[in-house]
Amino acid sequence: MSDLRNNINIKLKYIESLIIIGLVLVFISGLPAITKAQGASLYLSPKSGTFFVGSTFDVSIFINTEGYSINAVQVDLKFPSNVLQVTSPTAGDSFISIWANQPFYSNEEGIVSLKGGVLSPGIKTSAGLVSTVTFRVKASGVADISFLDSSKILLADGKGTDILKTSTGGKYNLVTSPPEGPKVFSSTHPSLTTWYRNNNPEFYWEKTSKVTGFSYSFNRDPKDIPDNISEGESNSVSFSEVKDGINYFHIKAGKSGIWGGVSHYPIHIDTTPPPEFKIQIERFGGLTRPEFFVNFSTKDSLSGIDYYEISTVDINDPQSSISPFFIETISPYKIPSKSSGKYLIIVNAYDKAGNYIQSKEILHLITPFLVYVEEGIMVKGLFLRWWLVYGFLIILIGSIGFFIYRILRKGNLEQRLEKEVAEAEKEIEDVKRLKRRIRGIRSLEEKAEEGEEKLIEKLKGREEDTKYRKY
Repeated sequence: MSDLRNNINIKLKYIESLIIIGLVLVFISGLPAITKAQGASLYLSPKSGTFFVGSTFDVSIFINTEGYSINAVQVDLKFPSNVLQVTSPTAGDSFISIWANQPFYSNEEGIVSLKGGVLSPGIKTSAGLVSTVTFRVKASGVADISFLDSSKILLADGKGTDILKTSTGGKYNLVTSPPEGPKVFSSTHPSLTTWYRNNNPEFYWEKTSKVTGFSYSFNRDPKDIPDNISEGESNSVSFSEVKDGINYFHIKAGKSGIWGGVSHYPIHIDTTPPPEFKIQIERFGGLTRPEFFVNFSTKDSLSGIDYYEISTVDINDPQSSISPFFIETISPYKIPSKSSGKYLIIVNAYDKAGNYIQSKEILHLITPFLVYVEEGIMVKGLFLRWWLVYGFLIILIGSIGFFIYRILRKGNLEQRLEKEVAEAEKEIEDVKRLKRRIRGIRSLEEKAEEGEEKLIEKLKGREEDTKYRKY
């Protein structure tokens, strides 16, 4: 009986262990699903395509909440206004139930803005339609439609936490309609999408049999149809001083008074350089190893900026100033290490038509007289290790101390000499005064002796008188 109980207990423990292991495996298997959700995303559909000038196409904005519950979204799109224009900012069904503002768009700035939300408790979706925007193709080219950084997807957590992590825009090819009339070519503007500086275009076209004339026009309207008045049988034409922008050459052929379809040929002209810009030079790092960066930026409203090139010219080098060497670069540009001197920084900004604008700035590099480094100091480019510096300081301080001692000692000697001279001068004056007194005493003595002699003579005279009277 006890053996049976023991077997039962062992089996129960074995089953419990299997259950625990199973729960752990289930928990672990669920971790990837938890950690996989990193945030919501926005994307466009379709993300690519080819569309003809004059046609319209729809771009839908979708959201993937990645399992999160969200209750508000802000979508800000940027599109190239020179080739696209919005005809309708909202179309189709949307999961947005409340629009915070009316959908906004600007065909001048190339912006579409949508703000809206859903009622509590929010929504989870992997392909939620925010809105569908209808675009019209204005001109041929390549159109990139992207999400701006101001776009947001707000979590339904009562705090409005932004969980937007990724956004995927679209890239679309915009082309002219297939030729319905004569095939058109241009020797001056062979590409339909490239920008050119040449504003004197030339066109020529195929001439088939039985064609009695051609009618053509040249303007900014991509779908213009020439009139039914023949321009002659010539199969070439040229124009001069055409204004900047996208222009279209339209042509149709006539046979015995019957006109055929129209061909459209776009050309892109940009003769205007990019706008002026300023160069900003920033310094980073300490005194020992400073680094200099050149910042620059400008925009071009027509063809757009293609690239920048930069040159660092040593003003004191005549050869470098005559023929500066340029390299293609981006901003910011790190200036290679240079010695002390005066340098001219030149930046050229080129647009996609080959026009450029130049900006200049002066950079002064001055080597400090004294620079502290970890191993010692630099004095006018001369490196001194710390033990040499300390030895020099000890010698210098000792020399200064000895010099001060000598000065102080010399000062004490001078003071003593001055004191002794003063005492000697005083003694000399005392002697002089004593001599004067002695001379005075001697004069008095001489006068006393003279008086005594006179007195004696006088007494002698009296004695003689007395004797004479007695007789």
